Amino acid sequence: MYLFHEEIQHWKDWERIFFSIPVFSPLIKKIMQIEKLRAYEIEKSMPGTNAVFKAGNYVIKIYPPVDSGLNGILDMENEARITRSINAIGVESPCIVANGIIKDKYDFAYIIMNYIEGLPFRIAVKSMSDMEKELIGVKLRDITNKLNVPSNHFSNTNVLLDVDRQSRWEKYSKCFQRERLNYIKAHNYGKLVLVHGDLNGDNILINSNGKISIIDFAESVQAPKVYEDALIAIELFNFDKSLLVGYFGGCNSDTIAQTCFDGLLIHDFGGDIIKHHLGEYRDFKCLEDLHQRIKEKFSVQ
Repeated sequence: MYLFHEEIQHWKDWERIFFSIPVFSPLIKKIMQIEKLRAYEIEKSMPGTNAVFKAGNYVIKIYPPVDSGLNGILDMENEARITRSINAIGVESPCIVANGIIKDKYDFAYIIMNYIEGLPFRIAVKSMSDMEKELIGVKLRDITNKLNVPSNHFSNTNVLLDVDRQSRWEKYSKCFQRERLNYIKAHNYGKLVLVHGDLNGDNILINSNGKISIIDFAESVQAPKVYEDALIAIELFNFDKSLLVGYFGGCNSDTIAQTCFDGLLIHDFGGDIIKHHLGEYRDFKCLEDLHQRIKEKFSVQ
């Protein structure tokens, strides 16, 4: 008798149910029993790619099975290894209580972490003064300086020229796609470092004392530092001047714009970030269109 009763044959099946407490409650209770942890009432947590729920002082993350099209077991192993290494270098992040695989109708990888109190950045920033924003920017820069160092966790990952990543730019013009690949091949991106990869407004928590915690390392890869900084400047900060000053210090607008241009072109979410913050796909016939739009956004700061 299975604990999980849904059919998962592709991504849309998972997308339909990954936030459902009734669907995942039996699995979660069994996992807590296996790990000899107390059973708590199950609550929803931040939505995302994985099924994430809160239970008492724990957060339980269940990864999609391979039938969904994603390799949840590999993702879990990577995230567990990286999160433990992050704890060791002094970056505030959840501690892993347990991780493993539960075999049911499908093989589900899971991680259990301690719950961290704090407001998501996207909410906390709304009530900050300009001075407080600058301070948060400085604190976040200190964190990424610790985090963005060479790592041996991703020896087979190539964010620059991975074929699977190129498909995410197919909505852009052929000219844009061709120029993008040529630019990436010719540009010196420097050394590769560990990046969080998704420092958005939900993955940064700020407590009542202003302490910053980083959560959800599922998108971590080894990449040039601009990969991290581009998403922070545009997606997280949304071009906010005070946040940018705190994070980038004395860098001028052209330097920040160039960092974002270089970083967006190689980021897994780059194409979507452009659409959400800079314009429609059709607005960018060539790379120079994008370069100019980014420079315009930063020049008015």
